[in-house]
Amino acid sequence: MAEFLPISKEDMLSRGWDSCDFVYIIGDAYVDHPSFGPAIISRVLEHHGYKVGIISQPDWKDPDSIRQLGTPRLGFLVSSGNMDSMVNHYAVSKKRRLTDSFTPGGEMGKRPDYALTVYCNLIRRSYKHIPIIVGGIEASLRRLAHYDYWSGKLKRSVLLDSQADLLLYGMGERSIVEVADALNSGLNIREITWIDGSVFKTKEPDNAVPSITLPAYEELLAEKRTYAESFAIQYRNTDPILSKRLIEPYGDGYFVVQNPPQKPLSQKEMDEVYSLPYARTYHPSYEAKGGVPAISEIKFSLVSNRGCFGACSFCALTFHQGRIIQTRSHDSIVKEAEHITHDPEFKGYIHDVGGPTANFRQPACTRQLSKGACPTRQCLFPTPCKNMVADHSDYLALLRRLREIPKVKKVFIRSGIRFDYLLADKDDTFFRELVQHHISGQLKVAPEHVSAKVLDKMGKPRHHVYDTFCKKFEKLNKEYHMPQFVVPYLMSSHPGSSLTEAVELAEYLRDIHYSPQQVQDFYPTPSTLSTVMYYTGLDPRTMEEVYVPTNPHEKAMQRALMQYRNPKNYDLVWEALHKAGRTDLIGFGEKCLIRPRQTRLPPPPKSSKTNEKNRKTPAKQAPQRGKSAPQKGKRK
Repeated sequence: MAEFLPISKEDMLSRGWDSCDFVYIIGDAYVDHPSFGPAIISRVLEHHGYKVGIISQPDWKDPDSIRQLGTPRLGFLVSSGNMDSMVNHYAVSKKRRLTDSFTPGGEMGKRPDYALTVYCNLIRRSYKHIPIIVGGIEASLRRLAHYDYWSGKLKRSVLLDSQADLLLYGMGERSIVEVADALNSGLNIREITWIDGSVFKTKEPDNAVPSITLPAYEELLAEKRTYAESFAIQYRNTDPILSKRLIEPYGDGYFVVQNPPQKPLSQKEMDEVYSLPYARTYHPSYEAKGGVPAISEIKFSLVSNRGCFGACSFCALTFHQGRIIQTRSHDSIVKEAEHITHDPEFKGYIHDVGGPTANFRQPACTRQLSKGACPTRQCLFPTPCKNMVADHSDYLALLRRLREIPKVKKVFIRSGIRFDYLLADKDDTFFRELVQHHISGQLKVAPEHVSAKVLDKMGKPRHHVYDTFCKKFEKLNKEYHMPQFVVPYLMSSHPGSSLTEAVELAEYLRDIHYSPQQVQDFYPTPSTLSTVMYYTGLDPRTMEEVYVPTNPHEKAMQRALMQYRNPKNYDLVWEALHKAGRTDLIGFGEKCLIRPRQTRLPPPPKSSKTNEKNRKTPAKQAPQRGKSAPQKGKRK
């Protein structure tokens, strides 16, 4: 097994180190696996000759907790972990989650809220002038002014609140090496202002560089429409080839400057990143607590690609990984697969081969690599672009090679299939082999809704596309005698969804005889189109007004409609149907969602012929409230 990076002075001494070049503060447990961003960044730096020490989940109330590896020679790196710390801590209801899968033993509470800011401020208390470089998903999505759902406020760039010197957004492998080399050459951190994929603060922006000045933060606070317009500019400048530098002014004299994104990694560079000597598991010091739960999801999974041109409105991938697909070579992935087959815990099942979208293994079109992704058009929405190349042949060839590896019994695809892209491929060979070889009984796909009004705001294809996919899936399963099911991911309370659209979704679930066990309520996370709609009531792409369900009670009604068969939801469903003017769905007909409210029958009239025994016989009970017709089974 590869040697873990130092987490203590003793580890440093065993390597003969007096100090680290970088000390990496992370909000997750230390997991040295390429599915964890801090593992990649630390191994990339090590590969380029830099000494990196890890401080995982320091006690943010104790300044000594970030001093345990001493003063780094070049600077501190800080990441809140694989998730935004607020998403990690809270459900969409803002109730505290009970467990944290990125912490030993699943223990909750081992990192603070707004972890990036808290960790950086903790460092500043002890190290006034040492460079601090922040990265990871929390930094990436909060790099400019952003709506923060948990406080209900528009917040400043996290670069200002954290007191960090430099922010790296996106995946960061190339930019972190450029920063390290610049610091190592003797440059001051404030002089490092040219690196793609970085954000810095200054009092004098360089007007010689092609730039767009965004509205000032104070203007964004004053007018929500101005924020929607500003975000639209940011959204059009997420491409590494077409984007300009963005400048966001602040009233205290500072300007936050975002350089264009890093260029996509070549396949050779991707292969190099994933070939580094990862231990592929959590640090052994966590064994006493039962390990880190998150490893179970990724230990026997393979990353095939990154980036996503699906561009769903509620997804932050456009802002983080970008729209241009980057892939690893077949040889690189097969080599990693062969390696994991020797793990004593490997049972013959590769859990996933994919990325943000599993079946994206090439750029959407040939022009993207030279001219970039279109700033005002999407590749799949509202319909597939005529220039898009839908081709699964490369992915199919990779899966076939993986299936042939000794000790591999099954290769599953669990990271998600984009069904509209699948249907756009005129050759159905991949679809057939997907059904035959790569599904573990259930295929999870994400139609999200059925209402055209809502799907348009989500950036998702119209419902008839999903329906076509399901019919073909059923047909192939019958052909191959495979008892497999499609499990749809559906979302309630997305911007654009009123009770009318929520009832439409409930009727669809009734018609397919499907009752979802779990329901995803829309979660406004930083830097997504949907979150901007939620905050401003405007679609930043068109500046049209959008209906937004923000009242917790209405959101509860929309969620309950998706699980209308659950007796616990009866009162909410009854109220929703009345408010939506759909009382026709309350009754005993086969199209009804719920029965009428229970009514107590009057007692029988007294009669001299009625004996004492008969007087004690209760009246016949009316149907129980909320009890519905037996479920006929899930849609295949």
